[in-house]
Amino acid sequence: MKNKILAIGLFVITAVVVGFYPFIQKTAVANVNLNITEKPKIQLAILLDTSSSMNGLLDQTRNQLWQVVNEFSKAERDGVKPTLEVAVYEYGNSRLSSDTGFIRQVSGLTGELDEVSEALFSLTTNGGSEYCGYAIKTAVTDLPWSKSDGDIKAIFIAGNEPFTQGPVSYKQAIALAKQKGITINTIHAGNKQQGANSGWKDGALLAGGEYMSIDHNHKIAHINAPQDNQIAILNEKLNKTYVPYGAKGRAKARRQREQDKKSKSISSALLSKRVQAKASAMYDNSKWDLVDALETGKVELDKIEERELPAELRKMSKGKRKDYIENMVNERKEIKKQIGRLSQERSKYVAGRKKEMNAPSVATMDQAITSAVQKQGGAKKFVF
Repeated sequence: MKNKILAIGLFVITAVVVGFYPFIQKTAVANVNLNITEKPKIQLAILLDTSSSMNGLLDQTRNQLWQVVNEFSKAERDGVKPTLEVAVYEYGNSRLSSDTGFIRQVSGLTGELDEVSEALFSLTTNGGSEYCGYAIKTAVTDLPWSKSDGDIKAIFIAGNEPFTQGPVSYKQAIALAKQKGITINTIHAGNKQQGANSGWKDGALLAGGEYMSIDHNHKIAHINAPQDNQIAILNEKLNKTYVPYGAKGRAKARRQREQDKKSKSISSALLSKRVQAKASAMYDNSKWDLVDALETGKVELDKIEERELPAELRKMSKGKRKDYIENMVNERKEIKKQIGRLSQERSKYVAGRKKEMNAPSVATMDQAITSAVQKQGGAKKFVF
């Protein structure tokens, strides 16, 4: 009797497994595909002291944003290009509320790098109290950090007052960061030993990050190159391939052009660095540009509501819309190729000029950020 019951039980179990196997197999395949197609992330929060003495720090960060992006555009993990998300906070400015520790989120974690540029150009300095622990805790708790241990998650805090100031212990803030796998890197704007004596080095060591000191008053010298004029012309052509959609599309297209002007107002060389970044995979505007949105698969042209489309597309038939977007896609690819070629030529020219000038090496914001991320990314199988 027992043998009979056992046989029946085995038959039932086998039938259930066989019956559900196709479903189990599809689910497993779907999960595998999901993991394969999910892009790795580089998430950075930049916390800047905006008290009275930090004008040089802000200028460096504005001037070097696109150089940092260009360095990170070389990154890969397992052959896949990562996405870049950047947040900007200011702290230590007396115009900010004491209720929030004189801290303000200027932009949240975003892949729209023009938003980051706009945030940096909006900052001004004013005397205040600098609470590093409070600033770190705010960024750790407020931002939507990735839950993947394989992603780069880093906070860079830059300033010059003692790291120990304020009502929130930096040790408590760092403990919260470590729970989320976030690395804290400290950048002292001034003498390296002075920063070490005032807690900046201890903060980085406790957080498993890098302690660095920079000359925040060093003026960034942009080297103009023969390729700058042609790159600027190609940038104008590149901007014409953007097709804004949605409620904020046109405003964000205007912001793109405004940030071009901001860079150009500093130097044609800085504009060239920005345009090089715009031609990279890091520069993603799929939330407002139809070309990027369709290329990344975030929207389907036939499923976008008419009111979300720009006026020129609403006048077209569905077939003509598709042809128009395809033309923009192909045109953009060709322009980006030309920008890439000219940017390579430009880099060689600039490297040669730097060698001729034989200028002494000065530690600045871009070196601090890129060197730390490259080191920490290497431990997570990122290649730069």
